Amino acid sequence: MLNVPTLWTAFILNFLALGLIWAYILHSYPSFEAARFWTGSAFAAVLAGLLGVAATITGSLVPLVFGGTSAVLASCLLAMGVRRFYSEPLRWRLTGAIVAWAFAGLSAFVFGYSSSTARILVYSVALILPLALVLKLLLQKRDGRIDAGARLAGFTATVIVAISALRAASKLSQSGGDFTFLHFNAQQSVMVLALIFLTMVCNFGFLLMAMDRLRNEVADLALMDDLTGVANRRQLLQRLAEECARSERSNQPFALLVIDIDNFKTINDTHGHAAGDACLQHFTLMAQTRLRAGDLLARTGGDEFCIMLPASTVREAALIARRIVEVCRDDAAGCTGNEVPLSVSIGVAQWSREISAFPDRLIAAADHALYVAKKEGRDRYAVYEPAPPLAPTPASIRELSRRLA
Repeated sequence: MLNVPTLWTAFILNFLALGLIWAYILHSYPSFEAARFWTGSAFAAVLAGLLGVAATITGSLVPLVFGGTSAVLASCLLAMGVRRFYSEPLRWRLTGAIVAWAFAGLSAFVFGYSSSTARILVYSVALILPLALVLKLLLQKRDGRIDAGARLAGFTATVIVAISALRAASKLSQSGGDFTFLHFNAQQSVMVLALIFLTMVCNFGFLLMAMDRLRNEVADLALMDDLTGVANRRQLLQRLAEECARSERSNQPFALLVIDIDNFKTINDTHGHAAGDACLQHFTLMAQTRLRAGDLLARTGGDEFCIMLPASTVREAALIARRIVEVCRDDAAGCTGNEVPLSVSIGVAQWSREISAFPDRLIAAADHALYVAKKEGRDRYAVYEPAPPLAPTPASIRELSRRLA
């Protein structure tokens, strides 16, 4: 049978390793707030284990009061990390109430009326309550799927809650034999060893959750422009390819705006690059006020932007282009504290069957319209008008035949 000191040693080493892992993650990704709580949880559990060892060596129950409270605090911090991971509000009052209740209950049944059954019951309820309250967050579907790490952590936490409840029930009914915090029998030693293993598996699930979240954040950063916070060229090309393929299947049009900030080099040379950056950021904010939900604004170059307008005709796109030109014209001085001449030229093009599934053709058409807008004096928009075919196409022949029939 495993003795108590061995179990406490395994407990301490397990949570010390987890604490160091989470501390490293927190150091590497300080903005990952859930790691703060999971790091604190692991080290609170280490403290609980050290106090358990002290109680075993001295034979006193006093360290167990503080050790049990530390273990409950570790459980609460673990649950708070889950809530922070999912951007749920933290329940500090509930955490304080659970920890205070555990400390008061353990103290009452150590210094007042000594009862190992009551102590284990108080400890078990306080330990599993925080975990039970976050099981729904771990097991519910998000965006139509359940995260593999969250599923692993949720199922493991469910088993931990079940084993802890079974342990308390066996003590309450005396069906599991006599045991205390200082003296375990064979059945309780196996349960404790299983709980140690399960806590490691649960934290492994949290690590998978963290890896998935950080990987998604890196992927999002790869598709965003650092200065303005809008999509970059890579994301635009991905979305354009998807939209072209969708339009080719459904024959539903969509439109693209290609935008240049007029005389941007002059702004940089005259007012400095900081003023130029401010203009880019301010233009982004102004343009977004004229867009609809689902429209995509992307920065594709130094002073070049594109706006993809799903399910839009060229007429609707021209209206949006006009609004953007007008808002820039009316709010030109807002990008910096000084008077900075800010205007834009826009080329507008609509997807057609000739463009097919090739987004570069649509970009070229909008670029051609942009060239026309600049040639006509800038601070305006122009719509791409495809040249009429030199010879009748089979489709036009069929249409003419249909009309003459």
